[in-house]
Amino acid sequence: MTDDDVEIIGKTTGYDGYCRVDIYKLRHRVFDQGWSDVMSREVVERGHAVGVLPYDPVRDELVLIEQFRIGAYAAHDYPTWQIECVAGMIEHGQTPEEVARREIVEEAGVPALDIVPMIRYLSSPGAISESLELFAARVDANGVGGIHGLAHEHEFMRVFTLRPEDAFAQLERGEITNGMTVIALQWLQLHLDKLRADWTAQSTD
Repeated sequence: MTDDDVEIIGKTTGYDGYCRVDIYKLRHRVFDQGWSDVMSREVVERGHAVGVLPYDPVRDELVLIEQFRIGAYAAHDYPTWQIECVAGMIEHGQTPEEVARREIVEEAGVPALDIVPMIRYLSSPGAISESLELFAARVDANGVGGIHGLAHEHEFMRVFTLRPEDAFAQLERGEITNGMTVIALQWLQLHLDKLRADWTAQSTD
């Protein structure tokens, strides 16, 4: 199946605020080569995002943030203040890596000394168009901490460090509950030994 197997009959914007909600009337081909009935689907448009997991291979520490999330509050039974990676939206004309390097300074107060791509995925394709591109960043975590973010964007982020094994234990206990950070930490579990070896060698060059 491709985009040619979708027929858009109409599209309107139902809401345009912090996010935009577009309403589609459409039908699409089904696997028996026929067509579905016409249906209505709402799509949340909020742009595309980048996530960054900062890691200091010398100190063997991750840099994470904790911040208020209205979605977690509304969902109930999840921590309203979420432990997360650094993240930000891709602005017009910027590459994902440029955004990653910008956000790690704004949100964690530390520059990326090196950066490698992890994975790119859709956050919730049933109703949201947003994609996320994740990176791991080599940093010097000495002295990292405090409150960071942009106050005019209502960002008040507690920055802290954590050993990878402790982060993996929190993940196992279900204490980290947002998809971006879960995926980033699971990627790190698969690649930590190689990343640590490669980046430790670079740090001592």
